[in-house]
Amino acid sequence: MTEQLRRVTRALLSVSDKTGLIDFARALAEHGVELVSTGGTAKAIAAAGLKVKDVSELTGFPEMMDGRVKTLHPKVHGGLLAIRDNKEHASAMASHGIAPIDLLVVNLYPFEATVDKGAGFEECIENIDIGGPAMIRAAAKNHDDVAVVVDPEDYGLITKSLETFNGATPLDVRRHLAAKAYARTATYDAAISNWFAAQLEDPRTPRNPPDFRAFGGRLIQSLRYGENPHQTAAFYATPQKRPGVATARQLQGKELSYNNINDTDAAYECVGEFDPKRTAACVIVKHANPCGVAEGPDLATAYRSALACDSTSAYGGIIAVNRTLDAEAARAIIGIFTEVIIAPDATDEAIAIIAGRRNLRLLLAGGLPDPRAVGLTAKTVAGGLLVQSRDNAVVEDMDIKVATRRAPTEAELRDLKFAFRVAKHVKSNTIIYAKDLATVGVGAGQMSRVDSARIAARKALDAAAELKLAEPLTKGSVVASDAFFPFADGMLACIEAGATAVIQPGGSMRDDEVIKAADEHGIAMVFTGVRHFRH
Repeated sequence: MTEQLRRVTRALLSVSDKTGLIDFARALAEHGVELVSTGGTAKAIAAAGLKVKDVSELTGFPEMMDGRVKTLHPKVHGGLLAIRDNKEHASAMASHGIAPIDLLVVNLYPFEATVDKGAGFEECIENIDIGGPAMIRAAAKNHDDVAVVVDPEDYGLITKSLETFNGATPLDVRRHLAAKAYARTATYDAAISNWFAAQLEDPRTPRNPPDFRAFGGRLIQSLRYGENPHQTAAFYATPQKRPGVATARQLQGKELSYNNINDTDAAYECVGEFDPKRTAACVIVKHANPCGVAEGPDLATAYRSALACDSTSAYGGIIAVNRTLDAEAARAIIGIFTEVIIAPDATDEAIAIIAGRRNLRLLLAGGLPDPRAVGLTAKTVAGGLLVQSRDNAVVEDMDIKVATRRAPTEAELRDLKFAFRVAKHVKSNTIIYAKDLATVGVGAGQMSRVDSARIAARKALDAAAELKLAEPLTKGSVVASDAFFPFADGMLACIEAGATAVIQPGGSMRDDEVIKAADEHGIAMVFTGVRHFRH
């Protein structure tokens, strides 16, 4: 073990995030470590009364070109890259006056934060760090001799090592930090490359995708397991600050599981389709599919209408609302077992009510995801990544065309748009029955669209029996289909269930056959020209 220890005699510190810097620098100085630093970092250390050498004293060159050139020098990189036990390296260091650097502390220019605040192109470019990643990679490569820290959270790991090993660091710590360092530069470069690719995109014309695509994230949470207990999993945050489960503050409840996170994301993306200024809305999700969605004058009313669609599936589900969670809604929701509630915010009274259910997780996201926002989604396949732009098509923006002799009534059109909003968030093949701005039947993820129509109708029959209704709410409902009906049979199954109007993309070779069947049954049908497949 002792031969793997490396004493820290000199440290180079250059940080944009100065959290914990002074305490850490003081701890290094107490262990006799010489401090070398750059620019604002050096000023901060000196202002705290600590002795620090400016990097220009080390290199013999001043910082120049607005700070673009300060650490790109052999006396920096030689000090980081020299293998201490290599005689040739030691000779080169002696010949050229290169002093070893045993600890590198760098966090990078805040590129991601600069993009996130909406800065212009030139400001973003200026916040691309060059010297920092170069030093980090050099130190990480030479981790046999050099420790590298890229995160203030690891300052304690270094100080503990110095205390435990009499001013030295052990190899296992250096390897751990090196792995983290490479991951940090990888995520940093991924953020830059994706931002740059977006700058080159012309929304008016098709473009070729970039030859290389990278994604990176920072650990939010190590999860107990994945979809199943034999799978490992973790949750990472990407640079994109889209309101949702990744940005939410958890007020109470057990740690979120992999499936909780996946389902909560599905619920919150769906409820984001409903403008809170226009209406209150509630989405109930089970296994990543909405099993009940409704609008209402208030959240409690919307929740009860959503629950009525399929109260059996809602048990143990995820609930998302589009407004500040209030006490009335909170009381309604805790009536059955629920895994997670996610909302933009919550009143103190609602928080107190939810607190009575210790295992119920309450997440406050601080805002709603914008359904029109651009962005990328990715999924893995064997040996590859499938990357696409987010489905940001919104029904209000679509050119809806009446395809049948009968046009939908105003009430039908209102429900048709509602149903199509929901269909966008249900796994394909999708059939949504809706009535009075609430789902009354959801058919999801079937290989046949006819099966989706029949399953949704069957669920409506079950709901009617539970609610002691004379007939299912699909009678007099409208229907949304996420893709076109390839034959008339799927639509006829919806008509048999009681639907009076249909919204679908259109575009089938048999559209004429489907339109004819609709006309024969006096059904109104509109085409959106937009498909919402969700696999």
